[in-house]
Amino acid sequence: MKRPEPLRRAAKIQRAAARQGFDWPPGDPRLWAKLAEEIGELKRARSDRRQATEELGDLLFMVVNLARHLRIDAAGALARAIGKFERRYGHVLAHARTLPPRGDPRRLDRMEELWQEAKRRERGKPRAKVARHTAKPGSRHAHRSGR
Repeated sequence: MKRPEPLRRAAKIQRAAARQGFDWPPGDPRLWAKLAEEIGELKRARSDRRQATEELGDLLFMVVNLARHLRIDAAGALARAIGKFERRYGHVLAHARTLPPRGDPRRLDRMEELWQEAKRRERGKPRAKVARHTAKPGSRHAHRSGR
């Protein structure tokens, strides 16, 4: 049997643990504190690749847990973020010929300006309606689509 991809596998394991009572209550501020703790551990480990890899995995697992508490499908949210990045970066690339040459410190500033321009354009356009799903907390389909 094929394993689910890692984000969905993490959510599945976390839901199983929650069914056994190994979970924070809804809205518990310790959830956010745990996220901050995992970020701190990754920062401290960044010079040791092996340790940083382990800490990054812990942080990703925690982010999936946070998504579960927020009733957001982490894999779906990541897919949308990738699409958003691709659109915005596409706008930057469309202006590549106008950018200062690589190595010029102004290049990154100009790229950031173009990125912000793409964001403003996206926000100015009406968004396509996204189906919103509701499900019992902890159920297999508990997530929220869109933002």
